[in-house]
Amino acid sequence: MKLIVQIPCYNEEKTLPFVLRSFPVEIKGIDVIEIQVINDGSTDNTVNVARENGINHIISHVGNKGLAYAFKAGVEHALKNGADILVNTDGDNQYDSKDIPKLVQPILEGKADIVVGDRKTSKIKHFSLLKRFFQWLGTLTTGFLAGQKVYDAVSGFRAYSREALLQINVVSEFSYVLDTTVQAAKKKLKIEYVEVNTNEPTRPSRLFKGTWQHIKRSSADLIRIYTLYEPFKVFLCLALIFIALGTYPIGRYLYFYFIGYGGGHLQSLIFGAILYVIGFQFLGLGILGEHMKINRKLIEDILKKIRDK
Repeated sequence: MKLIVQIPCYNEEKTLPFVLRSFPVEIKGIDVIEIQVINDGSTDNTVNVARENGINHIISHVGNKGLAYAFKAGVEHALKNGADILVNTDGDNQYDSKDIPKLVQPILEGKADIVVGDRKTSKIKHFSLLKRFFQWLGTLTTGFLAGQKVYDAVSGFRAYSREALLQINVVSEFSYVLDTTVQAAKKKLKIEYVEVNTNEPTRPSRLFKGTWQHIKRSSADLIRIYTLYEPFKVFLCLALIFIALGTYPIGRYLYFYFIGYGGGHLQSLIFGAILYVIGFQFLGLGILGEHMKINRKLIEDILKKIRDK
């Protein structure tokens, strides 16, 4: 059983040694432990620090591609190198590496395909009340869209089985965490949560410039990924909203028409008809999206077989 732990890094020369310092030397049930660093266009000494610390794999990008791209590159590299389990942690030392055995245990026991480290964000002292609220709201929203209980939607401390790695296809350009959570639920992959410890922050996040930018980009990600996997539900809801809105002016026109005053309310009929047309267009998009969903599933099945060679 081979475990690869990946660390996406962008200018992490100061914090990378702290991440590596508490790495477990051995884990029961794991025969081989390797570490890979995804150097996402670092301009500091990150690569040399990684080499000095004996990192097994270093994948370097020309320029900063972003966290989602770095995660995807790490997944492909791990699969090619025979990983049975991939653990993703952060290069800023946010997560305690001592908890890696806790993450992989449910996978080793055959109880989960993906294990997420639950930081218990409501209890993290250095999180402001506003940040705790939005963490809670974001997690609640993600759980609603995924159709299952989610405990820490944006935790980047996660373990993936080989089966999960073969099935997950990250399409987000922002972050992979919400993407993979909703995808896993829609693909019937089993997700477990284990409580993990966090360290004091070493620097501000480089993924986003502030809370509002994070909310904006995360919301867009959730809408996009949910629409990708449930197109008919999304467009049917939009269709029903416009059809319902169009029913009132049409009903208004019909009422006045039958009592003899229809001629003066033609604008209601026109307005209602426009809303009806928009509603049925959304319905058509939903049907088209459902057919595209079937094609996407077939393509993903092919991609899985290619990856597993």
